[in-house]
Amino acid sequence: MVGAAVAAGLTLGALTAPAAGAVDHHTRHAAGTAAPKADTGSPVRVNQVGYLTHGPKKGTVVTPATKPLTWTLRAADGTERARGTTIPAGVDPSSRQHVQTFDFSKVTDAGQGYTVTIGGKKSEPFAIGDHLYDSLRSDALAYFYHNRSGIKIDADLVGPKYARPAGHDKAAPHRGDTDVPCQKGVCDYRRNVAGGWYDAGDQGKYVVNGGISVAQLMSAYERTRTTKGVDAAPLGDGRLRVPERGNGVPDILDEARWEMEFLLRMQVPQGKPLAGMAFHKVHDKQWTGFPTRPDQDHQQRELHKPSTAATLNLAASAAQSARLFKSYDPEFAARCLHAARTAWDAAKAHPKIFASDKDSTGGGAYGDRHVGDEFYWAAAELFITTGDHGYAKAVLDSPLHRDVGALFPRGGAMSWASTAGLGALDLATVPNKLTQKQRAEVRAMVTTAADRYAADSAKSAYGVPYAPKDGKYEWGSNSQVLNNMIVLATAHDLTGKDRYLDAVLRGMDYLLGGNPLNQSYVTGYGERDSHNQHHRFWAHQRDHRLPHPPPGSLAGGPNSGLQDPVAKKKLKGCAPAMCYTDNLMAFSTNEITINWNAPLAWIASYVGGLGGGTAEQSVR
Repeated sequence: MVGAAVAAGLTLGALTAPAAGAVDHHTRHAAGTAAPKADTGSPVRVNQVGYLTHGPKKGTVVTPATKPLTWTLRAADGTERARGTTIPAGVDPSSRQHVQTFDFSKVTDAGQGYTVTIGGKKSEPFAIGDHLYDSLRSDALAYFYHNRSGIKIDADLVGPKYARPAGHDKAAPHRGDTDVPCQKGVCDYRRNVAGGWYDAGDQGKYVVNGGISVAQLMSAYERTRTTKGVDAAPLGDGRLRVPERGNGVPDILDEARWEMEFLLRMQVPQGKPLAGMAFHKVHDKQWTGFPTRPDQDHQQRELHKPSTAATLNLAASAAQSARLFKSYDPEFAARCLHAARTAWDAAKAHPKIFASDKDSTGGGAYGDRHVGDEFYWAAAELFITTGDHGYAKAVLDSPLHRDVGALFPRGGAMSWASTAGLGALDLATVPNKLTQKQRAEVRAMVTTAADRYAADSAKSAYGVPYAPKDGKYEWGSNSQVLNNMIVLATAHDLTGKDRYLDAVLRGMDYLLGGNPLNQSYVTGYGERDSHNQHHRFWAHQRDHRLPHPPPGSLAGGPNSGLQDPVAKKKLKGCAPAMCYTDNLMAFSTNEITINWNAPLAWIASYVGGLGGGTAEQSVR
């Protein structure tokens, strides 16, 4: 992701961007004036996609009233289907709004175009049904194909406005990513690091962000093998938008392999200094101009020094890949396992090679000086795949083991900088050689964390399972919400308890419009959807000849830090959950990135398989 000032004034082929310093007309206001109030539309907030037939159906209304109000549910033709009274909830601390809540869960008639009216104010329309999220699963996963590096993006799969030539392939200036030098002082050779996914709004590729992202895609598939009642078909061969469809391999694994091949190429070869380690990242020498289509990038690409964190990301994701590909491509699986073991040994030999927070010219730094979580995750994945005692000992002896707060931080369960939870979730759900008692302990850690997230959801007037430290929303808060939802969904798989499922679905409500801004954060979903996210190619707001992001692209969401000029200007003094603007250049609130769409794809797969909403499922 960007995380730094963005260059302006460059061109996209024949398309000319505004001159450097130009201000988008949507954000211009006189110097010294107060930031404008957010246009939040109707005060009646609902999930703008809809509600599962037999799931919870709740919403929120912003109102100064202190006494209960009457709500009315109407069908698309205006006929009344239900009514009731709201429940005063006081001031919501995340938004500083005075709110009341309402519940129409007893309504189970499927249909489109429902609305809720309170005090003459009508909500956005929504549906009730069993298959509301099938397209979201497909769209959220298509995001990764859209952002592949080194391959032509085919109009037959994504449509003509999103098609483009291969980015950074061997025909590109400086041979793209097929022949990349290191930064000065890092190495004296060149590497082919083609392939993989562009990270975010920029066109860098980062091992520590690729690791968690590819792991979560693989976990979405692995869940179909470990949880009873989960249908693998929607992720199977011929079901997703990938060019490899029809090869006998589940399409989601084809997509994961595109990233895994890149991660394997980032490993330092034998015979070279730091052999077995992984280069931290590769990106342009300077920040890529805005907008720039990947195939029209003329900058030199550079490899940045290896890091322990990157090496352990490779070890963990390659170990998981080894077990999932074993039945489809044993040779590739063996290559992944060899790389994983080699990376683990290299990280053990070099446990304190940290990426610098200051290495942010041309790409995000992704600095991380605390790698105990990566060691835990890598050891867990290697142990699950191999059964080797040494990896089990590394897990059980880790100070993170049995520390629920460390494994699953309260503000956000997992992130690129906090990966231990990935290992714990897999130890709890994927067959392995832990003793029955040890397995029960891990599962108890998962459910304990889920209890906390479920309590946060129940306490929130908007139902969001997210309670960050000091109430401040973090960069990419929507991904933190989703990762908490993954823990909740896993706890539901383990126990079948409805409170976990309800909290997952309330999280969907929040992300798809039932939030303080009345904003769906997923492009193409809901009446008021984010569609100007920060991206070098999907830059329609900057140039109308370019596309908006495709459906299924998740915006980062509210961010109290306001680390970009547009957000600083527009959102000064905002309440935490109000610190968001759907503006192309507001990258600190509105970027899109692989490690945000990965948990969206996981959760979309989970809720897409619920059918009637409360199907019992349990891990084998």
